[in-house]
Amino acid sequence: MKKLITVLAAIALTLTATAANPIIKNLGENKYLIEAGERTMVVNAAQGGKIISFQCQGKEVLSQSTFPESFGSTFWTSPQKEWNWPPVPEFDKQAYTVEVTDESLVLTSNLSAKLKYRIRKEFSVNAKNNSIDVTYSIINQSDETRKVAPWEITRVPNSGIVFFDAPLQQITPSNLMPFQSAHGVSWYQIDVAQQNRKINTDGKGWLAYLNNGLLMVKAFQDLNPSQFAPEEAEIQVYVNRGKTYVELESQGAYTELKPGESLSWTVHWYLIPCQKNNISKTVLKKVKKIIK
Repeated sequence: MKKLITVLAAIALTLTATAANPIIKNLGENKYLIEAGERTMVVNAAQGGKIISFQCQGKEVLSQSTFPESFGSTFWTSPQKEWNWPPVPEFDKQAYTVEVTDESLVLTSNLSAKLKYRIRKEFSVNAKNNSIDVTYSIINQSDETRKVAPWEITRVPNSGIVFFDAPLQQITPSNLMPFQSAHGVSWYQIDVAQQNRKINTDGKGWLAYLNNGLLMVKAFQDLNPSQFAPEEAEIQVYVNRGKTYVELESQGAYTELKPGESLSWTVHWYLIPCQKNNISKTVLKKVKKIIK
């Protein structure tokens, strides 16, 4: 009996230790690793809280360029006309404070001297659907009522296919990129031109990228055009000139915030192996299975 109790106690300790193993690991140099099964995400808190890597089975999907504004995934406030260019340094380049809990990694920006917003990013693993969820918050710390929208910008290599659920006629400007239609979605085989190009569209709450044997899907709240920030859109695709990088951009609803109020907006990040290199029914079945 004592032996049985000893064995059970040892098993219990093993299970407890396994359950307590953190899914968030400190890699040093203010970099943090989030694990979700075969998927890993690395965040650099010292460099604008950017997502600098997203991998599945050791294969990378994000741009790894070393040039400024050309790699990883960042977060801005919308509309852009409120700050123009360059990106707000407190949100895009400066260090974020870090809090690690049992279930999430929380990064908080400095207060923007220009906009009087503070950004909060919370990273967690959704065990139910095997995604990594990123919840962005914009906190109005000004003394006036403001309107703002959340905006995620994810940079990928200049190769592969971008696609989303929107008809061709809703893509503006039209004919700027060679979008095609197949199986109810619009898709674009990324090409190269010696000019910067950007399109806007109203999608159905998801944006996908297929490249290098990987399918990345980002899912978020579906908007109608009345919810867009001025001169912005739910989905945007920006192609930098030459064979450099592409931005997959999504935005949340344009929201009024009184002093001290905040908004929160979640993007679900999915990444799975996919050997198809075209927009087939098989690929779209994978997408539908992910976002259902």
